[in-house]
Amino acid sequence: MSRPSERNTTNLDLKRMRMILDLFGNPEHSFRVIHVTGTNGKGSTARMAEAICRAYGLRTGLYTSPHLESVTERIAIDGQRISKQDFVELWNQVKDFVALVDMKMDQEGSPRMSFFEVLTAMAIWKFADEPVDVAIVEVGMGGRWDATNVLDADAAVLGPIDMDHMAWLGDTVEQIAEEKVGIIKESCTAVINKQPHEMEVMPIIEQAAAQMHAHLVRDGEESEVVRRMPAVGGQLVTLRTPNGTYEDVPVAMFGEHQAHNALAALCAAEVVIPVNGPLDGDLVAEALGGVKIPGRIEQIRNSPTIILDGGHNVNSAEAVRAAIEENYDFKQVVGVVGMMKDKQVEEYLGVLEPLLSEVIVTENSWRDRVMPVEDIEKIANRVFGESRVTAIADLPSAIQEAVNRVDAEDEVGVGYGHGVLICGSFVTAGDARMLLKETVNPELKMTVEQRAHQTGVDPLPRKEEDPELEDAAELDFETDANPDFDATDIKSILLGPDLRADDDQLDSLLDDGTESEH
Repeated sequence: MSRPSERNTTNLDLKRMRMILDLFGNPEHSFRVIHVTGTNGKGSTARMAEAICRAYGLRTGLYTSPHLESVTERIAIDGQRISKQDFVELWNQVKDFVALVDMKMDQEGSPRMSFFEVLTAMAIWKFADEPVDVAIVEVGMGGRWDATNVLDADAAVLGPIDMDHMAWLGDTVEQIAEEKVGIIKESCTAVINKQPHEMEVMPIIEQAAAQMHAHLVRDGEESEVVRRMPAVGGQLVTLRTPNGTYEDVPVAMFGEHQAHNALAALCAAEVVIPVNGPLDGDLVAEALGGVKIPGRIEQIRNSPTIILDGGHNVNSAEAVRAAIEENYDFKQVVGVVGMMKDKQVEEYLGVLEPLLSEVIVTENSWRDRVMPVEDIEKIANRVFGESRVTAIADLPSAIQEAVNRVDAEDEVGVGYGHGVLICGSFVTAGDARMLLKETVNPELKMTVEQRAHQTGVDPLPRKEEDPELEDAAELDFETDANPDFDATDIKSILLGPDLRADDDQLDSLLDDGTESEH
């Protein structure tokens, strides 16, 4: 984390990445690549494409960003993120190569490898070392100068392109599109998702594809979401691709945008899976029906319903609002919003305003970038009006207050019709996910025998006592002196309330081995 940020405009080139891959021996040529960019939907599309490839028996590597809770989420093999131990070992394997690149950059007076460049290099090394058959790689930011663009895509997926990261990518949607089409490589298949700014963006995409002799697969032309129907836990969709039509495929996520992401993922998977004609519909359904994306319109709690969403721009706000309106019957939704200060905060809140009954503005754990609560409160006041805005800087307290408010309006007590939406940033969603994630009591993982016979503990050391009192205690112990002892005590124990037994009866009881044990 102490390394230069990839957001540093002085390192917008691929020099360091190409250098370290040369040192690795160019392992990026050992697997096929699905490369995914776009303003929104990159992570969802990448995970769905990975699931389809894995369902076909291909060994997969998945590289996504950002992470919600742990950096190990970013690198996954066969659908399983690497362990902390694997992450450390992976770093130890590449750190000397990183040091060589850093030394060369120091000599040139150039920035060292960034945090994201190092992670990308680690992912490529891991994919080659496993080895994987196909790597599904999400762009970090933009495309042309992103660290991942040292890969030559077999399928280059362009999700919806909208306004985001303007300080680095440009002030217009056309400039941002120019950066993102940089992942379209010679003779690849360019899979184009439905575009919110079609008139401005599609000519740029089509020109780039023509220059690179790429095969275009456009949502609405060569491919199509034929129909979709909301269902429990997601939706049923019928998808048409260049290879065929897939009827009633379950997608385990809400929202029309996820149907289009599923279409893009399926088209990309068709490129890298070595099958002629359409893929097996049952395998596709099994794959897409099992993909859950953490932090993307994710319902994490019931009663009240609590939904997390890491989207942070206008397009993502429109998607989450449409998905909630389509799939939930809320009478009251309290928003908990924490955003970064470089985002279009007013526009984002404006999209959510008709959905939210009130909003609690807060801060997340990324103190260097988060918008201070007093600043976001001023913006929220303009959008919602002061009576609908509350500022609570502490995120756990903000969530608790939101829950209290929906509980107060819930007369039935089952949470129906009342919800909390926590959104505005992946950091906000990740912080909330850690706070709200249900955990299992460690004792419940133990067997009955382990719980009954737990490891003993050493007693606390005996306190220092007065020597005279210690001597008296020892004497009492040694002589068993008990001034309160009465001969009838033993009769009470053995005979209970019937103390009329004579000495002969008592002697017979004491002589019986069974009774005396009791």
